[in-house]
Amino acid sequence: MKKLFISQPMRDKTDKEILELRKQIAEGVKQFTGEDVEVIDSFFKDAPHEAKPLWFLAKSLELLSSADCVYFGEGWQDYRGCRIEHECAVQYGIDIVGE
Repeated sequence: MKKLFISQPMRDKTDKEILELRKQIAEGVKQFTGEDVEVIDSFFKDAPHEAKPLWFLAKSLELLSSADCVYFGEGWQDYRGCRIEHECAVQYGIDIVGE
C-alpha cells in the first residue's frame, strides 16, 4: 500500500469541502495507480490558533517526507505552500501522480 500525500489549495474552502475533495482524490489515485493508498493526514483541524503559514508548511513537509507519492490538487500552482511542496517532491524524487 502506497502512502499518499495530498497537496491542495485550502483557502476559502470549508472543512467539509476540503475533506470531501481529499476523499475523491484518494479514490482517483487508487484507480489511476491500481494500488491501495493510505492518505497521510495533512489536514490540520487542531492547529494552534496562533499558527502562522510557515508552521503549516513545516508540518506538511515533515509529513511529505514519509510519502511514497504525492498528488497536487487543481490550482496548486497559485499557492506558495503547494509550490514549495511540489519543488520538494521533485527535488527529493517523490512520485507525483495525476500530473
